[in-house]
Amino acid sequence: MTRFVPVGDSAVLVELASEFTEQANRQVVALDQAINSALDEGSVVGLVETVPAYVSLLVVFDPLVTDHDAVCTAINQLDATGAVAVEPRRHHVAVCYDLGVAPDLEAVAANSGLSTAGVVEAHLSGSYRVVMYGFAPGYAYLSGVSASINMPRKLQPVWGVPAGSVIIAGGQCLITTIEMPTGWSVIGRTNFRVLPDQPDAPFAFRPGDEIVFDRITLDEYTAAP
Repeated sequence: MTRFVPVGDSAVLVELASEFTEQANRQVVALDQAINSALDEGSVVGLVETVPAYVSLLVVFDPLVTDHDAVCTAINQLDATGAVAVEPRRHHVAVCYDLGVAPDLEAVAANSGLSTAGVVEAHLSGSYRVVMYGFAPGYAYLSGVSASINMPRKLQPVWGVPAGSVIIAGGQCLITTIEMPTGWSVIGRTNFRVLPDQPDAPFAFRPGDEIVFDRITLDEYTAAP
């Protein structure tokens, strides 16, 4: 299923599925890579930006150069199969799960029937992929949280959650980049910078990348620059 939905006068939303699956998201990433490869080669014109999401891709274009029909035709003519073979990058993220920086770890344990150590092991054993960015700058949504520690969002958000918090909700995980309120469960803290302050590469992750969490002690966390 591929559906093209006009968005205003300068964008098209390409919907590849009606609900999230890993395969659907891989198709989104593959199409995103194919479009950007075509842009680099000059085989498509007028496109400004692509924004991948869970099961869709927003394609923004310059309406003075092209239009909805031309963009849809160009996308239909692309061969995205080659982009599927692009090797994802793997990132290691060091996380401290000490209760002092993991205020919801005990609540997750109580909900899951695991010990706090069991929750940590379940989180470390997850198979994480970057599926999209959204909500706030650098908020990279990761799929792959173990079903054993799936937590619903809180009924009320908690204010002042610090940057670097590792948070989970449902089958999702992300690393906060700024201090913000959240209704997700905070199970750890990291010094890893998703926004590395590099103008040529503003985000550390790309959609499709794999993330591996590694455990560190509180001393190691506090000693890190």
